[in-house]
Amino acid sequence: MKIGLWIEDDGRTVEDIGAEAKAAEAAGIDRLWFSQRNGWDALTLITGIAGYTSTIAHAVGVVPVYPRHPLALAAQALSVQAVTGNRLTLGLGASHPHVVEGAMGQSMERPAAYMREYVEALAPLLTGEASDYTGERLTARGQIQVPGATAPDLVLAALGPRMLKIAGELTSGTAANWMGPELIEDFVRPTIDRAAAAAGRPEPEVVAGVCVALTDDPDATRQWISDTFGVAAQMPAYRAVLDRGGKAGVEETAVLGDEEAVIQDLKRFKDAGTTEFLVIPVGTAEERARTIRFAYDYAADMRRSVQQ
Repeated sequence: MKIGLWIEDDGRTVEDIGAEAKAAEAAGIDRLWFSQRNGWDALTLITGIAGYTSTIAHAVGVVPVYPRHPLALAAQALSVQAVTGNRLTLGLGASHPHVVEGAMGQSMERPAAYMREYVEALAPLLTGEASDYTGERLTARGQIQVPGATAPDLVLAALGPRMLKIAGELTSGTAANWMGPELIEDFVRPTIDRAAAAAGRPEPEVVAGVCVALTDDPDATRQWISDTFGVAAQMPAYRAVLDRGGKAGVEETAVLGDEEAVIQDLKRFKDAGTTEFLVIPVGTAEERARTIRFAYDYAADMRRSVQQ
């Protein structure tokens, strides 16, 4: 199981973020993840910090598909590939009704069907092929070619059965939040694996994004998570996955405690079929710093065990 690290970018400069990326690469973290929120454009940010690192993979988790046409996203993603030396993982997601319909005024009718068309239109463009795609809701005619760029690894934020089927059939896998190891083992892994096998594709990636804190007070940290991210439980897609996993709120999906407790939970995720555990440091500034140091040490240990 690989170890990824989510980097907070809110209110931070390229220099600050680049320094953290450089430290993570030196420590042996496998992949850095950035979010598309209300500040930095994640793909642009990745190009800005590329020069601080040389080998580590960079991922955006995820780009909402509704406001960006496949031709536009293909051009941006391939440009990032050229700048970074082809180290991008491109995550796609449908976003949420309050964003797509409320903030952007666009329809979010049948998001899984739209996502299927989007990936079908985008995938050949990422390889540099000419596209003449016409779907029910999307048209993509054109060709994007960027010297030195190869198609990025493509993953889908898939929480329900329809999205997981698309992820298995058309992409390298899924990057999902707010799930425990039980749900990954009993629902995500078999659903996406069946879809990939039926499409003749290799075993998919399953990236589990999990709030983690090395903490002496798990209850206080759970409250911090609830206060900070609790609104996510009101979003339909997240509410559905929490209900499926038997969780009342997002704070119940966190991995919290001392080093031994956290390591035991990471082993549970690995045994469930997680291919990459994405550490999302949470809690107080001290707890987040402790958690990042833990992630560095754990990633280094994992690499040594593979090399032996």
